[in-house]
Amino acid sequence: MTKADLINLVAEQAGITRVKAETVVNTIFDSMIEALMKDDRIEIRGFGSFVNRQYGSYKGRNPRTGEVINVEEKKLPFFKVGKELKEEINSGPKKK
Repeated sequence: MTKADLINLVAEQAGITRVKAETVVNTIFDSMIEALMKDDRIEIRGFGSFVNRQYGSYKGRNPRTGEVINVEEKKLPFFKVGKELKEEINSGPKKK
C-alpha cells in the first residue's frame, strides 16, 4: 500500500474529499516524525510501537577503495509489531 492508496482509502471510508483525507494522513505522519525527532516513543495499541535506536560510532571501510572511514553515531527509527497485529497476521486471512 502506498501513501496515495492510504489517502484514497481514508477518503472513501470517511466520506470526505481526497484533499481533506490527504491533510489527515499528512498530519498523522508529520506528528509521528516530530515525535521521533524529539526521541519520543510512539505506541499504537494493537498495532505496534516506534522508537529510536541509538548506534555508536565505528570505523567502517569503503568497499570500493578499501579506505577506512569513521562512521558517526546515529539514531534509526525501529518498529516493533504489537501482539494483536502479530496474532492477526499469523492467523491467516479473515473469512467473510
